[in-house]
Amino acid sequence: MARKTTLGRAEEIATVLGPGTSLSGTLRFEDSLMIRGTFKGDIEAKGSLYIDENAVVDGGRVKAMSIVVAGQVKGDLEAADKVELKSSAQVRGNVRAAKLRIADGVIFEGRCEMVRNADNFDPFQKPQEQKA
Repeated sequence: MARKTTLGRAEEIATVLGPGTSLSGTLRFEDSLMIRGTFKGDIEAKGSLYIDENAVVDGGRVKAMSIVVAGQVKGDLEAADKVELKSSAQVRGNVRAAKLRIADGVIFEGRCEMVRNADNFDPFQKPQEQKA
Protein backbone atom coordinates (compact mmCIF):
# COMPACT_ATOMS: atom_id res chain seq x y z
CA MET A 1 0.00 0.00 0.00
CA ALA A 2 1.47 3.35 -1.00
CA ARG A 3 1.03 6.08 1.53
CA LYS A 4 2.24 9.66 1.64
CA THR A 5 4.50 10.16 4.61
CA THR A 6 6.14 13.09 6.33
CA LEU A 7 9.38 11.52 5.18
CA GLY A 8 8.79 12.66 1.61
CA ARG A 9 7.39 10.88 -1.41
CA ALA A 10 4.86 8.07 -1.35
CA GLU A 11 6.56 4.84 -0.28
CA GLU A 12 5.52 1.22 -0.07
CA ILE A 13 5.29 0.56 3.65
CA ALA A 14 4.22 -2.90 4.79
CA THR A 15 3.76 -2.14 8.51
CA VAL A 16 3.23 1.01 10.58
CA LEU A 17 3.66 1.26 14.33
CA GLY A 18 1.19 4.08 15.02
CA PRO A 19 1.71 7.20 17.12
CA GLY A 20 0.11 5.63 20.20
CA THR A 21 2.27 2.49 20.00
CA SER A 22 5.04 1.78 22.48
CA LEU A 23 7.17 -1.36 22.08
CA SER A 24 10.36 -2.69 23.59
CA GLY A 25 12.57 -5.67 22.82
CA THR A 26 14.24 -6.88 19.63
CA LEU A 27 12.39 -6.08 16.42
CA ARG A 28 13.08 -8.17 13.29
CA PHE A 29 11.35 -7.83 9.94
CA GLU A 30 12.00 -8.46 6.25
CA ASP A 31 9.83 -5.93 4.39
CA SER A 32 9.42 -2.26 5.31
CA LEU A 33 8.37 -0.67 8.58
CA MET A 34 7.50 2.85 9.68
CA ILE A 35 7.74 3.77 13.34
CA ARG A 36 5.48 6.64 14.38
CA GLY A 37 5.40 5.79 18.08
CA THR A 38 8.07 4.77 20.58
CA PHE A 39 10.43 1.81 20.36
CA LYS A 40 13.15 0.75 22.80
CA GLY A 41 15.58 -2.01 21.87
CA ASP A 42 17.49 -3.39 18.90
CA ILE A 43 16.21 -3.51 15.33
CA GLU A 44 17.39 -6.00 12.69
CA ALA A 45 15.66 -5.35 9.37
CA LYS A 46 16.22 -7.03 6.02
CA GLY A 47 14.10 -4.24 4.49
CA SER A 48 13.68 -0.49 4.87
CA LEU A 49 13.11 1.32 8.15
CA TYR A 50 11.39 4.71 8.37
CA ILE A 51 11.40 6.64 11.64
CA ASP A 52 8.74 9.31 11.35
CA GLU A 53 8.92 12.88 12.61
CA ASN A 54 7.38 12.36 16.07
CA ALA A 55 8.82 8.88 16.62
CA VAL A 56 11.34 8.06 19.33
CA VAL A 57 13.71 5.10 18.99
CA ASP A 58 16.01 4.25 21.89
CA GLY A 59 18.00 1.37 20.52
CA GLY A 60 21.39 -0.06 21.15
CA ARG A 61 21.86 -1.01 17.50
CA VAL A 62 19.59 -0.38 14.52
CA LYS A 63 20.46 -2.40 11.39
CA ALA A 64 18.55 -2.29 8.09
CA MET A 65 19.02 -2.27 4.35
CA SER A 66 18.11 1.44 4.35
CA ILE A 67 17.14 3.82 7.14
CA VAL A 68 15.31 7.15 6.87
CA VAL A 69 15.10 9.22 10.06
CA ALA A 70 12.85 12.22 10.64
CA GLY A 71 12.38 11.64 14.39
CA GLN A 72 14.65 10.95 17.36
CA VAL A 73 17.12 8.08 17.56
CA LYS A 74 19.48 7.19 20.38
CA GLY A 75 21.71 4.33 19.26
CA ASP A 76 23.93 3.22 16.41
CA LEU A 77 22.59 3.07 12.84
CA GLU A 78 23.95 0.59 10.27
CA ALA A 79 22.60 0.31 6.73
CA ALA A 80 23.75 -1.82 3.81
CA ASP A 81 22.50 0.84 1.39
CA LYS A 82 21.81 4.29 2.83
CA VAL A 83 21.01 6.35 5.89
CA GLU A 84 19.04 9.52 5.28
CA LEU A 85 18.55 12.11 8.02
CA LYS A 86 15.67 14.52 7.37
CA SER A 87 15.77 18.10 8.67
CA SER A 88 13.74 17.23 11.81
CA ALA A 89 16.01 14.28 12.75
CA GLN A 90 17.91 14.03 16.01
CA VAL A 91 20.45 11.21 16.07
CA ARG A 92 22.69 10.47 19.02
CA GLY A 93 24.84 7.54 18.01
CA ASN A 94 27.22 6.34 15.33
CA VAL A 95 26.29 5.87 11.68
CA ARG A 96 27.77 3.25 9.34
CA ALA A 97 26.52 3.06 5.76
CA ALA A 98 27.47 3.02 2.10
CA LYS A 99 25.61 6.31 1.50
CA LEU A 100 24.66 9.09 3.87
CA ARG A 101 22.42 12.10 3.29
CA ILE A 102 22.09 14.75 6.00
CA ALA A 103 19.64 17.63 5.57
CA ASP A 104 20.08 21.11 7.02
CA GLY A 105 18.88 21.38 10.61
CA VAL A 106 19.72 17.81 11.67
CA ILE A 107 21.10 17.26 15.17
CA PHE A 108 23.75 14.54 14.90
CA GLU A 109 26.05 13.57 17.76
CA GLY A 110 28.29 10.64 16.93
CA ARG A 111 30.78 9.27 14.45
CA CYS A 112 30.20 8.36 10.84
CA GLU A 113 31.86 5.55 8.91
CA MET A 114 31.37 5.30 5.18
CA VAL A 115 31.53 1.76 3.79
CA ARG A 116 33.84 1.68 0.78
CA ASN A 117 32.66 -1.54 -0.86
CA ALA A 118 28.89 -1.61 -0.41
CA ASP A 119 28.55 -4.91 -2.29
CA ASN A 120 30.57 -6.72 0.39
CA PHE A 121 29.10 -4.89 3.40
CA ASP A 122 26.68 -6.92 5.51
CA PRO A 123 25.43 -5.08 8.62
CA PHE A 124 24.05 -8.37 9.95
CA GLN A 125 27.44 -10.13 10.00
CA LYS A 126 28.97 -10.42 13.46
CA PRO A 127 32.33 -8.69 13.92
CA GLN A 128 35.34 -11.05 13.87
CA GLU A 129 35.85 -10.90 17.65
CA GLN A 130 32.23 -12.04 18.26
CA LYS A 131 32.37 -15.09 15.98
CA ALA A 132 32.79 -18.38 17.78
